[in-house]
Amino acid sequence: MFIADCPARLGFDLLAGNWTSVVLYALRGGPRRPGDLREEIGGISQKVLTETLRRLEASGLVARHRYAEAPPRVEYELTEPGRALLEPILALGRWTERYGEQVLAAQERAELSAR
Repeated sequence: MFIADCPARLGFDLLAGNWTSVVLYALRGGPRRPGDLREEIGGISQKVLTETLRRLEASGLVARHRYAEAPPRVEYELTEPGRALLEPILALGRWTERYGEQVLAAQERAELSAR
């Protein structure tokens, strides 16, 4: 049972953000610059990407590295807890590949019957 103070809720809350899983997945190959992340992800604004990266950093899922260069360079990479979250993200991806069409069809039927 997932009651209000259940520790398992932490994981659900972390993955509930709209872009959290996408950003974590995009970082799976190693350190990335924000511009590269935004280009790979597509459809995410600079503001939302920055907010997501800050939230992930504050949660200890990504580490931010700033290099004293001209111009300054910033990279983000997954921490150990961030890398460990890839497992459930990949499992959810497999579930979606298997059942996504069925779920979308059910949602469409429900929407049509509500009209």
